[in-house]
Order: sequence, then C-alpha cells, then structure tokens
Amino acid sequence: MNFKESLAVALTGLLANKMRSFLTMLGVIIGVAAVIIVVAIGQGMKQETLQRIQGMGTNLLTISPGPARTGAVSTDITVINLELSDAEEIKGSVRNILDLAPEVGRMVQAKYRNMNYRTRIVGTTVEYQTVRNWKIAQGRFFDASELRGRQRVCVLGPEVVDELFGRASPLGEWVRVNGIPFEVIGVAEEVGGGGFGRSPDNQIVAPLSTVAQRVMGRSHLDSITVSATSADAVDKVEKGIEVLLRRRHKLRPGQPNDFRIMKQSQMLSSMSEAGETLTRLLTGIALVSLLVGGVGIMNIMLVSVTERTREIGIRKAVGARKSDVLAQFLIESVVLSVIGGAIGIGLGVGVAKLLGKQGDWTTIISPASIIYAFAFAAVVGVFFGLWPAKKAADMDPIEALRYE
Repeated sequence: MNFKESLAVALTGLLANKMRSFLTMLGVIIGVAAVIIVVAIGQGMKQETLQRIQGMGTNLLTISPGPARTGAVSTDITVINLELSDAEEIKGSVRNILDLAPEVGRMVQAKYRNMNYRTRIVGTTVEYQTVRNWKIAQGRFFDASELRGRQRVCVLGPEVVDELFGRASPLGEWVRVNGIPFEVIGVAEEVGGGGFGRSPDNQIVAPLSTVAQRVMGRSHLDSITVSATSADAVDKVEKGIEVLLRRRHKLRPGQPNDFRIMKQSQMLSSMSEAGETLTRLLTGIALVSLLVGGVGIMNIMLVSVTERTREIGIRKAVGARKSDVLAQFLIESVVLSVIGGAIGIGLGVGVAKLLGKQGDWTTIISPASIIYAFAFAAVVGVFFGLWPAKKAADMDPIEALRYE
C-alpha cells in the first residue's frame, strides 16, 4: 500500500467518527493557539517597553542606593545613603551633565470623592519633565516656587485620570493621596503600555519637598535620574558620578560601591532579557497543553486499534504487511495533529489580532512561533501515535480474526 492509499484509509477512518476526531484534536488546537497568542503578547509587550525606554533617550543614567553588606556578603537590605545633597553636588561638579532629577516614590491610595485607585506617587523636581521627557497634555507642571514652598500640587498620569475622573477634567480638583489633599494642576500626555516595568501613565508626580515631608516622612532619595549631554558622554558621566559618590560616602579603596548606576543601554538589555525569559516561560507552559493533546491522541488511537482489531486481522490475512498497518495508524495520528495544528494556527492568529484591535494590547505575530508550534504538533502526532500503530502492526492475524 502506497502513501496515498494509506492517507485515504486514514482519512476515511477519521471521518467515520467526526465528533470523536474533533474532540481528540481539541488539545492540539488549544495548544498551538496558546503558543501563538502567548508569543504574540510577549513580543508586543517587549517591543512596547523597549520603545518607551528608548523614547526617554539613550543618554540617561539612574543612580540608586546599593545593598547593605555584612563583611563581603550583600544583603537584601537597601542602604539609606542617597541624599538631595548628593544630587546637588553631582549636578555642580560632574562634567557633561545636561540635567538631573532626584526622585522619591511609593505606592499610595488616591481618592477623589467616592472613587479610589491604587497608584504610585513620585516626588521630584522641576527638571523631571525634561529629563524624563514627560510631556504635559493639559494644564502645567509645578514650578520652582511651588517646590520651595512645599505646595500640595500634582500632575496626574492619564491612567489615574481615567480611573478617578473618567471623562471629566481634573484640573483644579483636589485628590487625596493617603488622606493628604493635592490640587491637580496638570495631566501628562499618554506614553503607553506598562510592559515589564512601571508605566509612567500610572503615577502622580508632585514636588519632592512635599512628598518627602508630608507623604513619606523621610529625606533620603530613592533614585537620581541623570541626563548626559550626549550618548557618547554617558561613560564619562558614569565614571565622574562614581568617583564623586565614593568620596562623599567615604568608601575606602577596594571597598565595593554602596550605590548602583544603571545606564539606559543596560536597562534596555535587562528588559529585553526579561522579556525573552518571560516569553519562553509562558511558551513552555503553553506547550504542555500540546503534550496533553498528544496523550489524548494516543488514548483515542489505542481505542481505535481495539475497535478495529478484526479489520486489522482481515487486512493481514489478505496480505497486508506489518509496515502497511503501522503506516495506516501512524498516518491517522499525524493527520489528527496536523489538522488540529492548522486549526490552532488560524485560531491563534485570529485571537492575537483581536486582542490587538479590541483589547488595547500590542501583539506581534511571530512567524517563527507558528512554524515551531506546527512542527511540535506534528512531532506530537508521530511520538504519541507510534505506540498504538506498533501495537496494531504487531497483532497476530489469527488472534485478531478471533476477536469479538
């Protein structure tokens, strides 16, 4: 029996039990679709996050406190050692710095009338707007006099506005942040997506002096964002900051830094690696459903072999070779997987596009994920169909003919 004849026999057997065949393929369909959807979402989130980071410029550095140490061993405790005076001296002493913005922040409960929303408040200086490239859509940013006067004014990210005000204008209204009233003087432009990091659309920005004293009750900083004059000057700025802070923090030669300096290029690399790791993890989970579908195929094929025992006996009695029977049942298994994989591709691509259009998600359909998912489905069909096919091929024709 040639391949065409084996394929025709296999399709005839599958069409004879349409519902059972479809239910058998369901695991493969879901598995292939899940792989395509997960990869599309993961790639979209990764690209959106990287674009957002790149949009802030490639000339940024972020200084943050380092871990506390016990001897030569790092601990999980963060050193409280980054002060406003550090930021002021960095700005005044280190060359090739365009500007910098010290920051403090924490998660807070924001309330407007009967609406509550969990978000993040960032206390910073007037330079934050230019350093972070944070544009204002409505109203204005706070000024130096409001910073010096510890005024309770704030600028809201668009997500916060949507949650607290809906379509109404928030300008001139008062929002309570952990019970402390802040007047809304501005609304930021939408940047887009949270991706793998914190979204700048989901935050409240207020004067550093106000947030540090009234909301957080402390003076030390969480970070300092520094803008170099150019991307080429970043390494020089990093070295200058390191020398200055080591001197200010009285660190001896050979003693490790008690602070971290993260360049934008390093952040891009870290976020890219994190995105790839997350996508691989989710893809691995999705592939498990393909294996479950393979087990379903093997189970049904074993049932089919049992049901068609007399048919196998008759075929062998009239001259069918062992390889013919093996090919027949193996092709049935592969056909189940391949058809299921094809349907899964259509479903996965359709859902990914629907999420992109209707669900406000950024999705990127990867041709590689389609190829890998389909190939994996075919391999599943061969692997899990081999045992039932071998069982059918090894049957003794006389015993098979006696089977009731």
